[in-house]
Amino acid sequence: MSILERATGSPSRKDLFLRAARCEPVERVPVWMMRQAGRFLPEYRALRRQHGFLESCKTPELAAEISLQPFRVLGVDAVILFSDILILAEAMGVPIEIADAGPIIQQTVRTEAQVKALHSFDPEVDTAFSMAAIRRLVRELGPDVPVLGFAAAPWTLACYLIEGHNELGFPSAKAMRIAEPALVRALLDKIARATAPYLRAQIAAGATAVQLFDTWAGDLSLAEYREFALPATQWIIEELSATSDAPVILFTKASNHLLDAIAESGATVLSVDARADLADLQRRFGTRIALQGNVDPNILLESEPAIRTAVAQAIAKTGGVGHILNLGHGVLPQTPVEHTRTFVHAGQSTPLRAAAPALRNAPPAAHSV
Repeated sequence: MSILERATGSPSRKDLFLRAARCEPVERVPVWMMRQAGRFLPEYRALRRQHGFLESCKTPELAAEISLQPFRVLGVDAVILFSDILILAEAMGVPIEIADAGPIIQQTVRTEAQVKALHSFDPEVDTAFSMAAIRRLVRELGPDVPVLGFAAAPWTLACYLIEGHNELGFPSAKAMRIAEPALVRALLDKIARATAPYLRAQIAAGATAVQLFDTWAGDLSLAEYREFALPATQWIIEELSATSDAPVILFTKASNHLLDAIAESGATVLSVDARADLADLQRRFGTRIALQGNVDPNILLESEPAIRTAVAQAIAKTGGVGHILNLGHGVLPQTPVEHTRTFVHAGQSTPLRAAAPALRNAPPAAHSV
């Protein structure tokens, strides 16, 4: 908590974040940004000149330092662990590389034998570095700042395991889904059963909330999403909910055609890209699920007045009810630091209007976090 927050009796960042995730009244929206620790920060570039990407992920001191940089520089309301979604794949027995162009998996997973060869693991042993980094962040930030953990949702991780790299449309994953649907479902199940304990360990280490990144769910039709991606995601969230009340945020992009189904996942917060209309989603879901997002990252390349306008418009869509302000995707590497600071400060200082009339009689939240 800042000196100002202590003096004014304002809520801690963690309290603010949790109340927003629960669709409870808040004094202002909490603000953080996906990819807030990364290439747009000079501090990050300086550190990376001395250390490789995976080295940075796997060294608790480095991962914690990188995670903390946007908190120190920008004053964001939540700190997300610096890591990568493929860390889990490596722990399951798949060697990975992270190049400038993205992840590379030389040993793709496309056969029954390869799916069976994927193994479960002990998160406190095989990914001990991530748990140590979370504990370090919790110690350094204290009880008033939320630390966020994360993992890939099963469908998105399966796309990388099948394709081997980031390719538009993931054609190999699509072909396998059509030719061998049972095998794809077996792969998704294997991933889900590794992901749940991985995220549970992050929560036990001190993460206030966790985010599932289903970046490539939007490539699926509604029927395909319900058949393949949704069941595995639901299973993970049910497993987490059985032992913890930590909010689960589910991020998708290019997924407007799926959002009603995605809202059935059990996630506490639905994180959406700039294509989605927050006001429409709030009318549809009421206080059943909170929303995160969804300012277009490209806006942060524009003027500071344009950024403040975009922030005000996003918050006006929800009235600040059940809303965690974020971008619709990650911060772009060429974004000026001052512009990201403007985004954060604008969100933190924008006054909230009364809840929309449609929400006053909206159904109560279905979750109990």
